[in-house]
Amino acid sequence: MKPNMRHNHTSSLNPIPKSVRKLWDVWDLRVFVLFSLFLQILLILFSSLRKRNASKWIITFIWLAYLLADWVAAFALGLIANSKGDTPSSAKNKDLLAFWAPFLLLHLGGPDTITAFSLEDNELWIRHLLGLLFQFMAAVYIFLQSLPYNELWLPTLFMFLAGLFKYAERTRALYLASMSIFKDSMLKEPDPGPNYAKLMAEYQSMNEANLPAEIKIMKEPETYIDLVNFKSTTEETPVEEIDDIAMVQSAYEFFQIFKGLIVDLIFSFHDRNKSRDFFLKRNTEDAFTVIAIELNFMYEVLYTKAAVIHSCMGYFLRLICSSSILIALLLFIFSYKKKHDFDTNVTYLLLFGAVTLDFIALFMLIFSDWSIALIKSSNVKSMLYRTLTKIPFLNTSRWSASVSQFNLIAFCLSRRPKPVERFIDYWGLKDFLNEIQYKYSEPLKPWLKDFLFNELKAKSKDAKDAKTAREICSSRGDGVLGQSIYYKSLGWSVEVEYDESLILWHIATEIVYHTCDEENNNNNNNNDRELAKVISDYMLYLLVMQPTMMSAIAGIGQIRFRDTCAEAEKFFSGSGLEPSKFNPMRILCILELETEKSKRACYKLIGVNTKIKPIDVKGDRSKSVLFDAVRLANDLRKLKTEKRWKLMSQVWLELLCYAATHCRARSHAQPLSKGGELVTFVWLLMTHLGLGEQFLIEAGHARAKIIVDKNDTSDVELQHSKIIDDNASKDKQNLGI
Repeated sequence: MKPNMRHNHTSSLNPIPKSVRKLWDVWDLRVFVLFSLFLQILLILFSSLRKRNASKWIITFIWLAYLLADWVAAFALGLIANSKGDTPSSAKNKDLLAFWAPFLLLHLGGPDTITAFSLEDNELWIRHLLGLLFQFMAAVYIFLQSLPYNELWLPTLFMFLAGLFKYAERTRALYLASMSIFKDSMLKEPDPGPNYAKLMAEYQSMNEANLPAEIKIMKEPETYIDLVNFKSTTEETPVEEIDDIAMVQSAYEFFQIFKGLIVDLIFSFHDRNKSRDFFLKRNTEDAFTVIAIELNFMYEVLYTKAAVIHSCMGYFLRLICSSSILIALLLFIFSYKKKHDFDTNVTYLLLFGAVTLDFIALFMLIFSDWSIALIKSSNVKSMLYRTLTKIPFLNTSRWSASVSQFNLIAFCLSRRPKPVERFIDYWGLKDFLNEIQYKYSEPLKPWLKDFLFNELKAKSKDAKDAKTAREICSSRGDGVLGQSIYYKSLGWSVEVEYDESLILWHIATEIVYHTCDEENNNNNNNNDRELAKVISDYMLYLLVMQPTMMSAIAGIGQIRFRDTCAEAEKFFSGSGLEPSKFNPMRILCILELETEKSKRACYKLIGVNTKIKPIDVKGDRSKSVLFDAVRLANDLRKLKTEKRWKLMSQVWLELLCYAATHCRARSHAQPLSKGGELVTFVWLLMTHLGLGEQFLIEAGHARAKIIVDKNDTSDVELQHSKIIDDNASKDKQNLGI
């Protein structure tokens, strides 16, 4: 067969029409370059939504934009590298194509507002470093191909400089946020402790000289500030007002001290006393605001370029980068003399897009919490904060301020048909669609914040030392029940494993909530009732839909939940409570809660005779706790209304606090990029109130003296005692004493 006949035969078999292929050959590069710019605009404007919105749709949208941004920019760079002038436009505008390459490097550097989508992305910093090297070499190759006839070589070099710095910024931000490097950056110099060998040698020599030597040990003295703090926290502490700028400053200072929580570092009693004193003097709203700002600093260090750009070197490099982009724009405007065509217009779009994105980044850099915290001038701070609060685009909340809810009985009454369930599970969409359909959110209401803060303040005042604080953190319902007369009847429900106790109390709370509501006339009782309900649904949400957060304490929670649901569905089906009719549209929307149906289901459950323990009748193969929860609900219904809901809300608080302090620290960092979680706020608040388990330095360095007799004392000063005394005198000077 002749070559041209073979070519015609192959063309006739190609399913894509020749006109479409020709159109694609001409426009593919232009489309991808413009699409890359569009993705950068989306990310810089909307990526910060993820820290203040827990919507699964918004998180998914940002995830897609984040993945596509890297892929599209790298693909477009490859298209330019493979372009050999095989189309008339590319041959004519070879210098323009070479000029586009550094813009794609700039896009690969990404906006300041997002470097990592999840913590795992930070661990891949070495991959981004290799990407930087290879993509830069590809861009250099494209540039060299265009020489010596490239009229735009000078603006191209300036854009290369900007693109290289931007990509390097992102790589360094990922490197600094990787857990091992993040931890290493906060480790202090190794501390060998006091010179034990020298002390004992001195002691031995005195014994050998028959001198009556005695070693006297004194604990490390607290600084003046510590003594003041301890006194203030052991007495009734008056609430003090604090302005907005002081809250940002305080949040930054606590962030610098406690950011090591994420990597399981330990802290001293000095840190505990300082933060405890500060938060005991705050009201609820101010305390939550300070913690929100502190968590925002933590989010930006882990998921954005903040740690890189908010430094002297970062500011300097950003100045060079911005100047390079502006110079490249001016050089292009005044040096490019060829006839304007579509490629020229694309170049102008890229240039003005780069300038606009850089201006937005600079604006966000200046008007941010970081600037308010780092700038020394109070007048400049005030000006920045006033601007920050007046611009709607910047004046946004730092987290979602919502409490996610998931209810077992409502879930069982609206399950999807089994064929649909199997189909969804087969394609790996079960968890995603469950969260969309069955999870709903309640705003974090003031009475819930007041309850959490006031109860934790009371616990903090009871915790006079680290040991007591650890005992409080280890309580998961037994602390409340053990101090009441109800432990005999209810104690069994908190003596089981944590996940079993949580599901028991969740179902029992739901039953009591729906079957005893007519008694709630008192406003305090009603608040406690709503508190118990909200925290109950939130804790089940964590157990079922956030298993990575609860993995350290969940045990076989997933198995217990599934078995309990299976028994509940079987019971409801036999009681005439069939699941709601399936509606395909419900898969993509939040479940409409059917309160009346849930209420009827609770009355059906409470009507079951549970005189004999379920395990004695059923055995222990099934891990369902449905009717054990009914037993608990019956016990709770016997209590007086004013006692019942107060007791239940406090039990739920202990279950929440136990989860907060026993979750892995890394797990608290994950949700910061997905709207934040209430349990993370509780964890950090407990730490600041001295209730965490991280304060392992309880006494500090000791100071030893070898006492020979009353008139002759040879002191062997330990290394750090003088430093501590000096710090105490400095504290007195700072306070004007």
